[in-house]
Parts: sequence; C-alpha cells; structure tokens
Amino acid sequence: MASSIYLFMGLAILYAATADAQLFQSFYAKSCPGGVQAVANLGCDGSVLLASTPGNKAEKDAPSNLSLQGFGIIDQAKAALERTCPGVFSCSDILALAARDAISTIGGPSWTVPLGRRDGTISRASAASSNLPGDGFSFRQLLQNFNSKGLSQSDLIVLSGAHTIGLTHCSEVTPRIYNFPRSASGADPYVNITYVTEKRGVCPNSASSANKFVTLDSSKGGQTFDINYFTNVLDHKAIFKSDDALISTSSGLKQVLDLVRSPSSKFSANSGWLCRRWEGSRCADWVDLNLRSKVPGFVK
Repeated sequence: MASSIYLFMGLAILYAATADAQLFQSFYAKSCPGGVQAVANLGCDGSVLLASTPGNKAEKDAPSNLSLQGFGIIDQAKAALERTCPGVFSCSDILALAARDAISTIGGPSWTVPLGRRDGTISRASAASSNLPGDGFSFRQLLQNFNSKGLSQSDLIVLSGAHTIGLTHCSEVTPRIYNFPRSASGADPYVNITYVTEKRGVCPNSASSANKFVTLDSSKGGQTFDINYFTNVLDHKAIFKSDDALISTSSGLKQVLDLVRSPSSKFSANSGWLCRRWEGSRCADWVDLNLRSKVPGFVK
C-alpha cells in the first residue's frame, strides 16, 4: 500500500497493543544523554527494519510495505547513536522518534514520545499482510480492522488523513484508472475524470511504470501536513478505493465534512491528541511488541 503507512497508521495498525507497558520520556537520560536530539538532527518495532532471509520473507518486503522508504535514515541514526552509546538505544525507539519528527517537520503536530522499547527478533511479511488495511477495503472492512486494534471510527477517519503525505507505486493505481471492471473508459466512474487524466500522465499503462512512484495527495506534492486529503476525498480525487470508502456512509461523510469545514489546525490538533492519548496506553507501544519492561528482547 502506501509509504505513509503512513507515519501514523502504519505505526498503529501493524503492531498490537500492550496497554500496561512501562515507557517513559526520560528513559535514556542517563544511559544515552543527547540520544533523542541525535535522532532529531538526522531528521523500530524494529521488525519492519529487518531484512528478509533465504528462509523468511520479512515485513519490509510484504506487498503492503513495498513503497516504504527511509530505512537508510533510520540506519544512519542508529549508527550515530552506536558511536556514542553502543548497545543502548533501540531501533524501535529511533523509529518512534523519527515518525514524530517527520510529521512535525512538514507542518504537523509534535508530541512527547515515551521510550524504552526493545527491538524485535522476528519479522514476517504475513504480519503486515494480515494487519494492515487493504487499499480496496470497504468502510465496514476498515472499521473492523481498526476496531480489532481498539480504535474507533473517529480514529479511522483522522488517521486516514495521513494520506496527505507519502507515495505509492503506480501498480497500485493503474487497475483503477485503466482496467476497472465494466467501465467503457477503463477508469473507475466514481473517480473525477480530471484526476484520472492527471494520474494517467504520471502512470502510463505499461509494465515499465509499475514501480514508479505517485503521490497520495498531489495537491501540494504530498509533502505538506494539511487537510487537502479530505478535500480530495470529497471531490472524488482519492487514489485508493479505501479512501473513497470513508464517505460511503452518512456518519463517515459527516466526520470528513466536519474536518474540511474546520480550520486546518483542527486536523493537526486531533492527530496530535490521538498520539498523546495513546502514549500512556497503546500508540507508542504499537511500534514494538517487545518492550523492555515486559518481554525479553534486545537492542539491535
């Protein structure tokens, strides 16, 4: 699916919650002072960072994760920390901090990040495939997926706004704009024709363009944290069927309209509030099941 799995949703949905984990912001205050700033300067359940082996296909190579990027930045941050605090700072915590810093850098909210995770030792593509929502999911399927992680419909709507940034492959888009079933034009009739033309210009109908990247939100190049994603959904300019699904019910439509009609700061505030709310219970913990205080693990 999309590489913005999205700095919120990807971190949230991929990993199950451990509500009673003992994480705290100052975890590295003595063992690695300056470590948090070092991550920001470069500006993980670490299981999504693990490479595939001959006998195991890892999460990073799952079909739903093929457009994930930025592994090199995480590696650079880890290398910098290893030079000053060897064997102390986990990749999982680096990933949690990097997600926060990336969102803040492009105009989104910032939040405190409780620390103290261990890195996972196992990474399986099936974990991503079975937990991440599909780009063709209906509203019911999306809600079931989120509910299974303890998330509400409001969480689903707001977190879907993470598609305001990021990329996906043309291979995920071409079936909708060239090969839609029972469509004389080849395109999904639900999609705005201007948008179809725009995407066809980016993604030619050829095998050679399959791995080419296309932005999820083309209104500002997919590099600004704002409410344009929701405006695009209302204008039928969304890239995935799962995006369209958000307004396929009256309650979903009402929530999307509420976000669009409010100042853009409301989306930013809601997103930041969600992460702050989860810090003490589940959001931060979803980055890694292997928590220092609960489950044996190690620091990569």
